Amino acid sequence: MKRRKQTELSHPNFVAVRLSDTEITILDQACASSGTTRSEYLRKLLTEKKIYNNVEIVADIKLLRELVGQYGKIGSNLNQIAKYFNTGGTHSQAMENEIHQCISDLFRLRKQVLEMAGDFHGDIKAHQK
Repeated sequence: MKRRKQTELSHPNFVAVRLSDTEITILDQACASSGTTRSEYLRKLLTEKKIYNNVEIVADIKLLRELVGQYGKIGSNLNQIAKYFNTGGTHSQAMENEIHQCISDLFRLRKQVLEMAGDFHGDIKAHQK
């Protein structure tokens, strides 16, 4: 009787591993980026020792320039406020309102940047905590 040549390795052995929520998320993200199943990914990790993931990052350069420009304007405003107070300027409600506006702008821009980073990494919710 002739034996048929196997074109693929069979995988008769089962191995179970317990992972934390964070570890399973990392595994799932790695599998998704490499386009493999969990089993295939872990087999490659064991046999090849290194798994290379090709990740293409596409950035909206115009939007990034706008955000950097906004950070620059806010930083300039904060520097002017600091200079004012450091040179003996008196505290006023208008100054306090300006400071609060700058801080609000910074938090708004931070949120936008984190949302963009979430888009690049595929996980917006993890960055909003």
